[in-house]
Amino acid sequence: MILKNKHGAIYFQFPHLANSPGVGHGIFTRKGGVGQGPFTGLNVGVQVGDDEKNAVANRRLVESVMEAKSGVWLTQTHGDGVIVLKGGEQTPGPVGLASPPPEGDAVITDIPGVFLFMQTADCQAILIADPVARAVANVHSGWRGSVANVAGKTVEKMKRRFDSRPENMFAGIGPSLGPCCAEFSNFKEEFPENLFKYSDSRAYFDFWAMTRDQLRDAGIPDANIRASGICSKCNPDLFFSYRKEKVTGRFASAIGLI
Repeated sequence: MILKNKHGAIYFQFPHLANSPGVGHGIFTRKGGVGQGPFTGLNVGVQVGDDEKNAVANRRLVESVMEAKSGVWLTQTHGDGVIVLKGGEQTPGPVGLASPPPEGDAVITDIPGVFLFMQTADCQAILIADPVARAVANVHSGWRGSVANVAGKTVEKMKRRFDSRPENMFAGIGPSLGPCCAEFSNFKEEFPENLFKYSDSRAYFDFWAMTRDQLRDAGIPDANIRASGICSKCNPDLFFSYRKEKVTGRFASAIGLI
């Protein structure tokens, strides 16, 4: 992954997305920003215990780094709701300024300058770009989202609403809980049996492999899918991790058309 520093904010980019024409993106670390205490750094979560003014200031900072005309921040619900912000159609309030923000765990747009943000601290942020149809999506997928296949449902909606073709799509799976740390001792009650294959004998799950398969099943070529391979719990100096710290912030992942 490509490491960048702008306005004091340190973030990563996927090379294949960085090379996609007309697409901007970034996976932000916790470095920089004005969060305090367990939220020290670039916390963008407004309902996790940090001073809301700090979280809002950090949101404005990452929007500035992305040179966003507008930023979309959802109320994430750990579900499979996919929101569409399509040019020329009615959107849920002024883009990026809806109050309260729209609820959902994935959002797609074809509007240039509108950047889509997700907040995570072990869950996956999945960035998807179709530079041919000129559409991008950002997906929040924790274990519940993975069970619901929110990633695959987002690809299907891009196909229906934006005439996207999966063979033209590129996807990046951001830093999140890795197979080294994703222990789910109650998985037999929480996961359907068809997902048991992603666990090892210790009940540790490989959600990166699960997401890759879901994206591939939706039609995206395997060669167009990249995972960061960075476990958030193993790297609390770079990323907020709920599993590691319990009381902690949320780091931002962003994608938009430029």
